[in-house]
Amino acid sequence: QVRLVESGGGLVQAGDSLRLSCAASGRSFGAYDMGWFRQAPGKEREFVAIIDWRGGSTHYADSVKGRFTISRDYARNTVYLQMNSLKPEDTGVYYCAAATYATGISSVRSQEGQYDCWGQGTQVTVSS
Repeated sequence: QVRLVESGGGLVQAGDSLRLSCAASGRSFGAYDMGWFRQAPGKEREFVAIIDWRGGSTHYADSVKGRFTISRDYARNTVYLQMNSLKPEDTGVYYCAAATYATGISSVRSQEGQYDCWGQGTQVTVSS
């Protein structure tokens, strides 16, 4: 079993930066793709970014491309989401997710159903 714990959320102003962390415990951190999703109030959860198990391939939602960067640290079993130039529309609960069922398989996983393990979420609020 893999357990994911997010941290790093908070209240910031438009234009500020935040770095979210997702610490993974359990088996084979380096063997599966990991992603970030977010859910704004009253809206469905949406894809933000993914990094493949090798760390060599990333993919972003158009709304965050050029502002957000996903990365992973295998020594710390942690995935990061660096968020720059934050906008009020970036406000929401950010979730980390892992595709632990697909070890060693890279894919552009932008759908919730493509992940089988989720964290509890961390709140990000961007004021204007």
